[in-house]
Amino acid sequence: MRIAGTSNLADETVASQFVQKIKDDAKMGVVRRYAPTIVLVVMTLFSMIFVPGFMSWKNLNNLLYQMTLPLVLATGLTFVLLIGGIDLSLEGVMGFSGSIFTLLVLNSKNSNNLGFVAVLIVVALGFVIGATNGILHVKLRIPSFMITFAMASIAKGFGVLSYRSIPATIRSESIIALSRGSLFGLVPYMTLIAMGIFFVGVIILNYTAFGRAVYAIGDNELSARAAGINIDRVKIGVFTLCGVMISIAGLLGAVRLKIGNVEIGYNQLFPTIAAVTVGGIYPGTGGMFQTIIGVLIYTELSNYLTLMGVNTFYKQAIQGIIILVAVALSATRNRKRIVK
Repeated sequence: MRIAGTSNLADETVASQFVQKIKDDAKMGVVRRYAPTIVLVVMTLFSMIFVPGFMSWKNLNNLLYQMTLPLVLATGLTFVLLIGGIDLSLEGVMGFSGSIFTLLVLNSKNSNNLGFVAVLIVVALGFVIGATNGILHVKLRIPSFMITFAMASIAKGFGVLSYRSIPATIRSESIIALSRGSLFGLVPYMTLIAMGIFFVGVIILNYTAFGRAVYAIGDNELSARAAGINIDRVKIGVFTLCGVMISIAGLLGAVRLKIGNVEIGYNQLFPTIAAVTVGGIYPGTGGMFQTIIGVLIYTELSNYLTLMGVNTFYKQAIQGIIILVAVALSATRNRKRIVK
């Protein structure tokens, strides 16, 4: 009887420890989930108090303008990261799309003036490029980073060829007005377009079967396949969607700069990856809320460092450290998914 009693006591101890561990993990999960939001709130309060000019309307308007391209790009990349992939074609495809768009609207190099049709053509190009990335990745079983890295070089090369090394400038008055205008003088039109694209991403990810399949693949691809999900089709769809988002960001970049150059996409890959990583996007984990929080954190940090007069190279170093810390903090709880 004494031995049996000891055994029961040991079982109860192990069971209670297991229950407590589950509770502790749940608490830590909540903390990690809302940590980026807490960081954003703290950063904002700190900037409001200690950074001169941060709360001026001019600076707030500038913040909204600065988040335009990262938000569109991050919306597309979120889908790719959720399935455990990566798209490194971002900068090349973005520059190519912006270059083609400039040559199709009223510009300094030819007599084209296709207007909205130019938008449709560029989006279609992004669709084809993204679908090509997805098909090559799925059918040839080549890692996504290799396919998309090669595509970035190809797109950049064709972009330079399109304008023959002499970039065209946009002369359409309506496009120029779009780049400078704002709704009631409050929110830039460019930001409104970016937010509209972001909400399309929210709807697709949260309220469609496609979005649920994306989460299922990122969480456990084998289980998703066993459940009847067409893995290949979803992956191709994800890269296609990302390609479309990148092409839209490219034409928005051309509108903003009013010139078509492959350098439109220069230095856009790091801010985008930084935003989604800091926000907490990993295979099967996260969502559009985390994405926009990450974009706000990165944009606000960059703005804060600029207002403080920090050297550009120091800014890049600080931003890189933040990304490294964010990944390190999430590595343990996402180890199986990160190395997928």
